[in-house]
Parts: sequence; structure tokens; C-alpha cells
Amino acid sequence: MTATTMTVRIREPLAEYVSHRVGEQGDYDNVSEYVRDLIRRDKAQREAQAFERLKAELALAFAAPESSYQVLTAADIVARNSSNQD
Repeated sequence: MTATTMTVRIREPLAEYVSHRVGEQGDYDNVSEYVRDLIRRDKAQREAQAFERLKAELALAFAAPESSYQVLTAADIVARNSSNQD
């Protein structure tokens, strides 16, 4: 895996905040470690949100009355999917 160097410019109020989070008094040894952690947390949050949306959609589908379901055979599904590829 290769590393990519990125440059980020931030204004003083944010730079001061970052300085407090990094170093001897902070939770992180350096700015790169802090930024990587922020990115990982953001990624995990987005994945969790996507999972929650999927769970909500599945809950709605399973809560639907049985009368709203259609009985389909494997041939019906193959035919439907074949016609969608055109």
C-alpha cells in the first residue's frame, strides 16, 4: 500500500484547536495521526449510516402485509432481469 501526501490549509481557530489535540498535552502524537483517525471515524460513520438505511428499508419490506407480495418463480426473475439488460 502506498502513501499519498496531502496538504491541508486551515485557518487559525482550527489550527489552534488541532494544536491542542496533538503533542504532549493532546491525544495524538502528530497531526497526521489525528487526521487519519478523523478520516477513519468519518468512514465508519458513513458505513454505519448506510447500514442503518438498509436495515430501515428491510424493516419496511418485512412489515409489509403478505398480500402485497408477488409469487415469482426463478424463471420469472430470470426473465425480468434479462429484459432489464436491454
